[in-house]
Formats: sequence, C-alpha cells, structure tokens
Amino acid sequence: MRTCTWAPTTFQGTQVVSRDAKPIMIPKGKELVDYTSSIVRGYENIGLTDLLIAQRWWGTGQEIEGSSLDCLAMTALFAAHTEKLKLITAIHPGFFSPTTIAKWAATIDNLTQGRWAINVTSGWNMDEFDMYGVDKLDHDARYQRSAEFVEVLRGAWDNNVFDYHGQYFQANELQLEPRPTATLEVFQGGQSDAAIKLGAQHSDWMFLNGGSLERIGGVIEKVKKAGKQNGRKVRFAMYAAPLCRPTDEEAWEAIDGMLGRVDQSLVDKRKQRTSGAQGMWGDESDPLSVLDTNEGYASRLIGSPATILKRITEYRQLGVEMLHMSLQDELFNTSVLPQLIDL
Repeated sequence: MRTCTWAPTTFQGTQVVSRDAKPIMIPKGKELVDYTSSIVRGYENIGLTDLLIAQRWWGTGQEIEGSSLDCLAMTALFAAHTEKLKLITAIHPGFFSPTTIAKWAATIDNLTQGRWAINVTSGWNMDEFDMYGVDKLDHDARYQRSAEFVEVLRGAWDNNVFDYHGQYFQANELQLEPRPTATLEVFQGGQSDAAIKLGAQHSDWMFLNGGSLERIGGVIEKVKKAGKQNGRKVRFAMYAAPLCRPTDEEAWEAIDGMLGRVDQSLVDKRKQRTSGAQGMWGDESDPLSVLDTNEGYASRLIGSPATILKRITEYRQLGVEMLHMSLQDELFNTSVLPQLIDL
C-alpha cells in the first residue's frame, strides 16, 4: 500500500474543534527552508511513498485551514531535499495554464528523475476564484475545464509537437524541451457525478475524502463501472486521520472529547464555504465527518494498533491502494505505519 501525507505548506489549521492555539508565525528565509525541508525528509526517512503539496490560495484558519505557501515553489524546494518521495502537486485549472504547467512539470520531472505527479483540483472555495480574478464557472463546467487541462498536459507529455483547440485552452505546435522522462500520473479529487466522469475518462487516481466502509465502497464501485465503460482502470487513495491509543476504549474517549468541543457555528460556516463542492463533505449523519476538513476521522482509524490495522486491511480489500493521512498521532506512526507497506 502506498502511503501519503500533506506537505508542510499550511501553518494554521481549523478551529472547528476548539483548542488552545496561539497564532502561528510563518518562518522566513533559511528558517522556512530548514523547517519545511526537515519535516519532509523525516517523512521520507519513515518510509512514506508520496507527498501531496496542496494549494490553499486563501483560507481563514477558522472553518477551513489558513492560506498555504505556493504549491509550485514548495514542490521545487522539496524536490531539492528528497530522493525517493513521489511529489504530487495540486494544480487548479483556470489559475494555471496547462501549457506553462507542462513546461514547469517537465523540468521538475527531469530534476527528480520521474518523481512528480499532478493532482488536478477543480476547486470548491468560490472566494479564491473571485480574489484571483479566475472565472469560477458552474460546478460541472469546472470539471470540463479540468478535463481539457489534462488533455493538454497529456498531449504535451506524449507528443513531440502538439496542437489543441478546446473551449478553455489552446496550444499551437507546443514542444516541451526538455522532454519528460516518466509516464505522467494524474490524480484528482471530488466524488460528484462530474468528478467521476473526469476520473473515468482522464485520471489514474482519485483522492477520496474519508468515510465509512459502505460509503467508500459505494464510490469505488461507481468509479470502477464508469472506468470500465471507458476502457480504463482508476486507482483509489483515501484520506484518514488516525487516532491510536493502547486500547480502543482510550481512543474513543479521546474522540468523545473532541466531539464535545465542536463549534457548530464554524461547522455551519464551513458548509457554506464548501458549497462549491458536490459529493464531498456529504455525510451529515456521521458526527465524525465534521472533526477535520477532509472527513479523516470518518474513516474510523480509531482504536488500538491492532484495531486500526484491521480496518485499514478492510479498506485495502475494497480497492484503496493509497492511504493519505495526517501523521499527528505518534503511536500510529510507530506501531501501524511501518506495517502498511506489506498490505
């Protein structure tokens, strides 16, 4: 099983679960380089296979995370400080042109000897689009723009000379120099019908929010069916926020404590903030889904090391081939994480 976590590019988490937290000052200069690169080298040293470099153009640090450092700059930094990690960069079509990203990505591919992949994110934070002067389109049109983005990127990647004339993007005799060295690997998020269509036709992987075995199994089956109709196989990564304690009882006591500190006003505000998404943050019947931004606790990797490993095995049997996770739980990191490589 491949293992993935967030790159350290956002310094302010949400406040949905109230906690004592002082404002975090973002380091600068050499201190910033040393701080972030040392964290990433630590991930590589404990055996993680993948690193997701997210892009939060703007965030409040209240109902959603605070703004992030730029994804392109940080990918380049982490490329210089790692040797094995696959670097997955979140790219928003509309904020970026696929032709210029193709040039940048081919360079990163050469610098890392093929250790780069793209996570195509169609976007859900509508304020970001307005703030940066990007046409936000309606929900399904954003996914159509993403489809064109991938078509251009793959076309540039696979052809010495490439032309493209779409509704959103154009390319005339595009030539990448240097040429990429590795096969392009495309990830995406989303769980709506439009997202599933994009995955079935264009993507290699889908990042899924956390959820119950039943919910995740249902999404996987829908995507597999759509992929089969398009003659393609899509693979799956799922997000989880582990909470590991010596016993199951201790773990659930900790969860109960978190549920007791939920700020419902921020939950409601987050629901409004993420209104641009469909199919994600969708299980309002599950109280654990509100505890973090990507419903990681709803995956229920909660309990003793043995309990958590058993549940991960069940997700693996459903078809989850990559676990995307937070690494804030030390017992999980030492007692469960090393065993995932064999799943």
